[in-house]
Amino acid sequence: MDTAEHHTPDGKDGKGERKGEGERKGEGEGAALSEAEEHEAEERKHPRAQVLYETIRREGEYELDRPASALAWSGFAAGLSMGFSLLAQGLLRAYLPEAPWARLIVSLGYCVGFVVVIVARQQLFTENTLTPVIPFLAHKDARTLWKVLRLWSIVLVCNLAGTFAVAAALHSAHAFSDQVRDAFGAIARQAMEGSAAQPFARAVFSGWLIALMVWMLAGASARAFVVIVISYIVGLGDLSHVIAGSTEAVYAALDGELAPVAYFTRFVLPVGLGNVLGGVTLVALLAHAQIAADEKQGSDVE
Repeated sequence: MDTAEHHTPDGKDGKGERKGEGERKGEGEGAALSEAEEHEAEERKHPRAQVLYETIRREGEYELDRPASALAWSGFAAGLSMGFSLLAQGLLRAYLPEAPWARLIVSLGYCVGFVVVIVARQQLFTENTLTPVIPFLAHKDARTLWKVLRLWSIVLVCNLAGTFAVAAALHSAHAFSDQVRDAFGAIARQAMEGSAAQPFARAVFSGWLIALMVWMLAGASARAFVVIVISYIVGLGDLSHVIAGSTEAVYAALDGELAPVAYFTRFVLPVGLGNVLGGVTLVALLAHAQIAADEKQGSDVE
């Protein structure tokens, strides 16, 4: 039997398609991919901002509905874990020589507490300047605002309580050598230096970076790498973080370098406000604004 293709006088084959039309169509749309290749292409695509936004919104909804006791224990655990930043920095500082480059290595210790808290999924106050705020911006109602304020108050108080406990443990003469404890004290004094306005300004940048870190983590596969890079910049730049810095401030108070009242007036109040301003204003509001603009454009097109 003759299996050759039969062509009509107008150049079409037996199926009614002009010869070469399928090839030209394929060339215009790109090469055809197998099912496995299509799956790989989907996997390699970067998630859209809307996907990151929705991921954080759902996480925020979950956190807002958690029981107060769960938030409190998780917040206290995070406060304890953030003490590892001072511990790691002190150990590195104690055993490194006095040199300009030593600071580049000592600042790596600052990342330890953040890695522990975020990988262990513990509640950190500065993360919550983004995660629960996104649901509030989506709903814009008093009920969600109350939930946000409830979460903030519980987590902040319990974070600070955890830093009190870990600072007291680090300050104990029985836990570490005098050399290491001297390094702790030097780091704490350095963190408390400067005018009263400086902690607030540095805290805005710190809150900005930490909230950006949370945004990036929603779409990142190498989560630990993102945490280390961002927290390293915060530590190297002496940017004020209300929880990590609280361990240092309490240690300075135990050393007699900072009055108890000054702990709240010179540290907790300005640094906490700065962190909230940086996280909410510069990340949460801008992230919500871009998603709202995309949705508005989509509705206009329809």
